[in-house]
Amino acid sequence: MAMAAAWLAGMAIAAPTAAQQRPAVQSAPAIDRTILHVQVILDSLGFGPGVIDGKGGQSLAAALKGFQEAKGLPRTGKPDAATLQALYPYRAKRPTARFVVTREALAGPYYNPLPRDYGEQAKLPGIGYATPMEKLAEMFHTQPAVLIALNSPDTRLKVGDAIIVPNVLPASRAYDPKLPDHWRQTLAMLNVDARQPTADHIIVDKSDKVLRVLDKDDRLIAQFSATMGSQHDPLPLGRWTINGADYNPKFHYNPALFWDAKTGDEKEMLPPGPNGPVGVVWLDLSKEHYGIHGTPHPELIGRTESHGCIRLTNWDAARLAQMVRPGTKAVFKA
Repeated sequence: MAMAAAWLAGMAIAAPTAAQQRPAVQSAPAIDRTILHVQVILDSLGFGPGVIDGKGGQSLAAALKGFQEAKGLPRTGKPDAATLQALYPYRAKRPTARFVVTREALAGPYYNPLPRDYGEQAKLPGIGYATPMEKLAEMFHTQPAVLIALNSPDTRLKVGDAIIVPNVLPASRAYDPKLPDHWRQTLAMLNVDARQPTADHIIVDKSDKVLRVLDKDDRLIAQFSATMGSQHDPLPLGRWTINGADYNPKFHYNPALFWDAKTGDEKEMLPPGPNGPVGVVWLDLSKEHYGIHGTPHPELIGRTESHGCIRLTNWDAARLAQMVRPGTKAVFKA
């Protein structure tokens, strides 16, 4: 208990930057730095808390339950004393970091607004971010409003300027050289660590709204909040296999497969991009037309329904893609 209390007392950075001292924009969320620190540590350990925002919620509770299970603790879903003690060894991973904006970080192209019609999207060279701020937010596993709250409503994203970001910077970017160049660039952009555990099998748990990654000894080694199925397209319960991964995929829109397709919709091949319907990666399943994939709306993970597939944040989907292999078993349960 004393160790946890001492850690809590030292959570905040001692001297805020000048940018942090400026008045926060009125619509910016209140950020609890203790919660932010917990989220950053959980994210680095593979227990994805969803969008890192310094607030509680179902995604953080699910991540805490996963971490607690992995550590043999009661699954309270709360940052209680025992959990804070288990997190204490990782406290050197500070909640925020200083990031100097690079030309690469600001590189587009950007599409604002992005056409809603798939026929119009199919004409684009790619389905990228709407703004540089949206891209920077995804790079650091958060939302634009959180970046503004950590900095200032006057923040300008210019090459060479420094901003405060959630500290999701990876320990290694030594990605497998056999991976396509464009995919290694995406992994680096999303700050996905090159060192990931190897999954023996995964479990998609509808009741907890999570995707669980287990090793050959059936130990939980990672967990991510997920959106899965709906009344119209229920999660296909049973045992499946991951066939392989399509990195930065195109998306074949077939209105015959979507109950909510508009009358007159035609088949379209949408270009790749992080704001496309399946985000940055598609993990193909042995169940035809089903996969595990990313999303253009990370804030909605676990809060909306899908067309039967399993949807993760782009950064979690990219991380999972580094853990699984063709042939990895996938169990879907209610």
